[in-house]
Amino acid sequence: MGKKSLKLDRRTFLKGLGVACMLPYMEAMGNPFEGSSTSAEIPKRLCFMYFPNGVGLPPVNNPDYKDWSWFPMGGGRDFRFTKTLSPLVPYKNDLSIFGGLSHPKSRNLLGHLAGDTWLTGGDLRGNEYQNSISVDQVVAQKFSKHTRIPYLALSTDGGVGYKSRVSTLSFDHTGKALPSEHRQRQIFERYFAPGGGETTNARQKSLQQDQKIVDMILEDSKRLQKRLGKNDQQKLDEYMTSINSVEEQIKRNEKWLNVPMKDFDANHLNFNVNASVDPESYIRSTIDLMVLAMQVDLTRVMTYMIAREDGLGLGENFPKLALGLSRGHHTISHDKSANHWKEWGSYDQWIAKQFAYFLDKMKNTHDEYGSLLDNTMVLYGSACSTTHDAVNYPLILAGGKNMGIKHGKYERFDDHTPMSNLFVSMLNTLGIETENFSDSTGKLETDILA
Repeated sequence: MGKKSLKLDRRTFLKGLGVACMLPYMEAMGNPFEGSSTSAEIPKRLCFMYFPNGVGLPPVNNPDYKDWSWFPMGGGRDFRFTKTLSPLVPYKNDLSIFGGLSHPKSRNLLGHLAGDTWLTGGDLRGNEYQNSISVDQVVAQKFSKHTRIPYLALSTDGGVGYKSRVSTLSFDHTGKALPSEHRQRQIFERYFAPGGGETTNARQKSLQQDQKIVDMILEDSKRLQKRLGKNDQQKLDEYMTSINSVEEQIKRNEKWLNVPMKDFDANHLNFNVNASVDPESYIRSTIDLMVLAMQVDLTRVMTYMIAREDGLGLGENFPKLALGLSRGHHTISHDKSANHWKEWGSYDQWIAKQFAYFLDKMKNTHDEYGSLLDNTMVLYGSACSTTHDAVNYPLILAGGKNMGIKHGKYERFDDHTPMSNLFVSMLNTLGIETENFSDSTGKLETDILA
């Protein structure tokens, strides 16, 4: 009589001496796609990757048009990549390209300002800064109960930048910019090291002390609020919103303190990188962290700003450092001469090469549900087309096949179609039923998204 096969639960833990360690996925745990009871557990993830300053779009009558236009030649499912997006050829069936979309309230803004609204569709016209919540934060609010942290906001420069020249893609429900992180080693130690490098008992005491500090600040703010003028009350409210987010994360950390993270291999991570010396290694180090975060289900919502607008920050010199070009990205994007398109296109191609690296990592990294890419929706693009016109955004949607997305198509929409219509369709595809987001007029009319 043969040995009876062992059947393990997918969340089996090894326990001993007060330590629990979750086993990695094993065949004995069965096929996670078998049966209706597990299908609902398949995680859905969302990721945004942004580059500044638009893309090269030579005029149709220019000799470089067919080779160095960012958008493909042809349309539908018979489109052809130009040299600019040639690094993405192996992933044609994993992505779709959108043209014509933009944010109505940003169309008359200089493209640098439109960068603030890429994920919000907010209104930056006029003297007051009237931004709104970014779509990633809508999803983070819904998905945060499943993961250790609600979202991961990353960039090359870190922080928030300043109005119209932000260094983050994420904005909270009040339209306030949320800081991004950029130091890879610190990110790894903060989120991937057990207890941040502390023992469980020490970590517990640290969290309790943090909570006491927050409680005292909250109590003191109530007394101060009554003595302030209207403008100062508003400033205090904004500050206390930040404190409340700290409080929520402390509670989250306590909840997850005794839940072991999935096993992972960090040998491939390289933290000895410098964006001012080797931008490709720097970007890929961040990408490796993003993929690892998805693999261990640290969070299901991420944003990554590869560089800032308007020649600010480290990204301006990437063309010089990576390709040996004589000018920075912003300077190249302002050149209106007839013979500069190959130079601009070669840098657009280099950025696309980094995106291809991300897609390859995602496609070939698996968890118990299969390829990470098939369960992750990724949007890659910029907030203007060429020479800083905030129209016809270059956009690529990738991944999410297990969500019913049908890729392999280039679709060009009417120039008046709101980009927020795409966000409505993306939210619905993620299982977040909604009829509107920002200034949307409905779902995006396409058969690409379910």
